[in-house]
Amino acid sequence: MGAVAAVKPFRAVRYDERRAGPPASLIAPPYDVIGPEERERHLAASPYNVVHLTLPDDESEAARLWVEWLDEGVLVRDEQPALWWLAQDYVGPDGVARTREGLVCSLRVEPYSAGVILPHERTHAGPKEGRLRLLRATRVHFEPIFLLFDGRLERDGPDEPLMDVEEGGVRNRLWRFEGDLGDALADARLLIADGHHRYETALAFHEEDGSEESAWLMAVIVGTAQEGLTIFPTHRLARSLGNLDGAEPVEGAPLEALREGAVLYRGGRSYRLPDAEIDAAAVEPFAPEGVTYTPSAEVAIAAVDGGEAEAAFLLRPPTVEQVQAVAERGETMPQKSTYFYPKLPSGLLFLALDSLAGIGSRRAEPASADA
Repeated sequence: MGAVAAVKPFRAVRYDERRAGPPASLIAPPYDVIGPEERERHLAASPYNVVHLTLPDDESEAARLWVEWLDEGVLVRDEQPALWWLAQDYVGPDGVARTREGLVCSLRVEPYSAGVILPHERTHAGPKEGRLRLLRATRVHFEPIFLLFDGRLERDGPDEPLMDVEEGGVRNRLWRFEGDLGDALADARLLIADGHHRYETALAFHEEDGSEESAWLMAVIVGTAQEGLTIFPTHRLARSLGNLDGAEPVEGAPLEALREGAVLYRGGRSYRLPDAEIDAAAVEPFAPEGVTYTPSAEVAIAAVDGGEAEAAFLLRPPTVEQVQAVAERGETMPQKSTYFYPKLPSGLLFLALDSLAGIGSRRAEPASADA
């Protein structure tokens, strides 16, 4: 039998509200979606806001604060290892209210070649270098990555959550998971939805560190068999284009044209992009430069009309099935081809590598498999 996914509970480190303050002042979005102004806002919200750890002035500062907060009781370490259950109640960009749920666990990292963890997007070296320095300095996973598996998990436990906090208009509820995973994840192949850079950083760190503890990271595993799992588009703005070859002029407003396929909007006119399995793949032949991203088609159109960009690529979101098909072929999609909403908040739980010693994994393989 080939390699299979392995998960296990962990002794979570959590904020103590009595010492740290209200949870809403402590949590934040993931580091990679926080701009400079939002970073300053979170830093000012509390001296203990998680952004002090995820986006520090330097890595040594984050390591110092981590130790201080533990010593001061701002952070407390659970005595018993546990799995956790996260529910996120949200209204998507389409105006529909949904709930997305998933299992919070520690997950053993495996190289992509093992076929256990599948990527779907390309990564860049720069973000991984910064995350690797932070992981070396702190030996803590401050943020979970987000993975999908083709199946269903169910929460089992009390109705009242241990934590209930809103961030960015999303209600986040957290329970200890008291059910039995059984063989729910047996033979599962896990697809990275968000967190490619952090996953590859964890792999690189384990390769250089070599310890058993460094082989694990914090993850939220979300089953695809739920209505709350949605993907929204990420549109592109281009400062300039290399060419317009293959773009076909179409009549009508760009949002109307988008219903039939991916659209290039430029100079007040709409153009149909050539068909592609994933809309984002149709962008690259136009050699756009100075590319930025937005989840809002209206914002993208306004940027072109206002002269802030030469062109906007308005895209349809891929389906979960399309993303899975690309990943299972061993291929990757252009960066930011998917926009899984909502993002997982940072600061609900922390995974310190020194908390993993002696905790056995709840392996996904059948009992007859080799340990």
